[in-house]
Amino acid sequence: MAPAADREGYWGPPTSTLEWCEENYAVSYYIAEFWNTVSNLIFILPPIYGAIQTYKDGLEKRYLAAYFCLAAVGLGSWCFHMTLKYEMQLLDELPMIYSCCVFVYCLYECFKYKNTVNYPLLFLLITYSFVVSIVYLNLKEPVFHQVMYGTLVSIIVLRSVYIVLWVYPWLRGLGYTSLTVFLMGFFLWNVDNIFCDKLRALREKMPPVVGAVTQFHAWWHILTGLGSYLHILLSLYTRTLFLKHRPKVKFVFGIWPVLLVEPPKKL
Repeated sequence: MAPAADREGYWGPPTSTLEWCEENYAVSYYIAEFWNTVSNLIFILPPIYGAIQTYKDGLEKRYLAAYFCLAAVGLGSWCFHMTLKYEMQLLDELPMIYSCCVFVYCLYECFKYKNTVNYPLLFLLITYSFVVSIVYLNLKEPVFHQVMYGTLVSIIVLRSVYIVLWVYPWLRGLGYTSLTVFLMGFFLWNVDNIFCDKLRALREKMPPVVGAVTQFHAWWHILTGLGSYLHILLSLYTRTLFLKHRPKVKFVFGIWPVLLVEPPKKL
């Protein structure tokens, strides 16, 4: 995909194995895909806030890792879409695998006693990450990465559905919202890929600001970033309930959900 609307920019010709539907250097000489870049802020800022709150509440370090891994995905994706360089593409795609492995570990260890480590599961996830990384670095086939990522997401979804259906049914709202938002992002990701030519033609007839609304890969970032953040809230809510803490979801500025956790009541 390299139609005439693409321009030359600061980072030179793309070397990545993927290019997306946004016109290159259309907004800024220094950012290859402007909207696909800045939309990653949703991956970066809320997880950093969540990590700080998790640290203040004295919660388990694996949830700090979950938040920081999500922020790492955002930073990697920012670098990738800003430069369209292959090395930055890896900085985006490989952390997607690693972060999902952390999410899987957190979710499958929700109902274990505190300060325990599931070494077999840890070994399995580390091995999965290592093998996927080695194969992908040699294969350089984006579909392989997408299938491996989708496999982890499916495992997370199945476990989440089990929790909200049979363990803590009152968490269905949070669980289903996370899943629905993520699936909406996946739907728009496909629309952006399949109808790219038509979307580009449509944007040529629109004012730039209005055309930005049709940057569906950017919407994929926004929606999957929110969905992933809500998943961490679901996992952390489940874990703290099991540990007899008192978690509460509150909204910053009446908009953004955060989890505040009070220690168990003393008898």
